[in-house]
Amino acid sequence: MASSARTEGYAPAPAKRAFEFVTGADPVRYYPKFGPLPAVVRVEEVTGAWDAPGQSRKLILSDGGTVVERLTEVDAPRSFRYRLTDFTGSFSALVAYAEADWDFVLVPEGTRIRWRYTFHAQPKRGWIVRLIVRLFWARYMRRVLAGLLADI
Repeated sequence: MASSARTEGYAPAPAKRAFEFVTGADPVRYYPKFGPLPAVVRVEEVTGAWDAPGQSRKLILSDGGTVVERLTEVDAPRSFRYRLTDFTGSFSALVAYAEADWDFVLVPEGTRIRWRYTFHAQPKRGWIVRLIVRLFWARYMRRVLAGLLADI
């Protein structure tokens, strides 16, 4: 069972600049703890500059868990997609994998950025994941995107 959340915002910058900033952003700086959601405290096992399909990195979370992000598609400066797997810690019992999609669209005032996150729950855990996404993840995404937009 899948549960999704979306958010969007505007960056007063060209799409190329916004894309490069977001793809190059340090997750430790922009992904803090929020309610029961752990912060990213470290990034390890980085296999590239986060600019080509197949590159990956392991995020170390404040609750002791980890997750691996792997780029699946990059169409600079229009979009990038990645898949999150190998969850450990509390999320491993809930989430089989997740997918994130970022889109950058040039508009008169700069760039519209759209971010969608889809969680695929472990069997019989869909209702818990839906609840977490509804109560926390969507608000968390808005907070993360606001921080990114403020720094672009």
